[in-house]
Amino acid sequence: MTALVADTSALVSLGTAVGHDPNPLDLCFDIYDVHVPQRVSDDLRKIASYDDVHADAATAVLDRDDAVSVTAVTLDADFPLDDGENAAVTLANDLEAALFLCDEFNSLGLVHASLADTRLVTTPTLLSVFVRNDQLSSTDALAILDSISDVRSWETNSYVKRARTLLNDT
Repeated sequence: MTALVADTSALVSLGTAVGHDPNPLDLCFDIYDVHVPQRVSDDLRKIASYDDVHADAATAVLDRDDAVSVTAVTLDADFPLDDGENAAVTLANDLEAALFLCDEFNSLGLVHASLADTRLVTTPTLLSVFVRNDQLSSTDALAILDSISDVRSWETNSYVKRARTLLNDT
């Protein structure tokens, strides 16, 4: 299986759409060998302690803990991202993971520049990959993207708009 390291933001995004059939979180865990740093696992537990849709999403991810490898990493104190992103980038580089799943749209340039040989993907891009590989129909991917966008406030996000355009063209 292809190794994928995920950040908190992307896992929460996928977790918001677990009510869909097919479920994008399950697809991700079934298709990829998913790894997260301990910091991301801790962040998910913190988010899950609240009482909102993001807490429900984090709980859905934590409920699949059997599908995720959690690893402690040493943080680079000078890295200019938050500790979760820092740890996830470090883990992706340490594992030489094929993919790094991250929805920190305001920091994607810095995240991309920090990855050695790992491809950066966002949740909208991952949905497009599922469509390209016939694991998800474009109609289902658009419905999932709309659902995630509503919860995550992605209405004006250029990455989401681009993915929506690509999915509409397939």
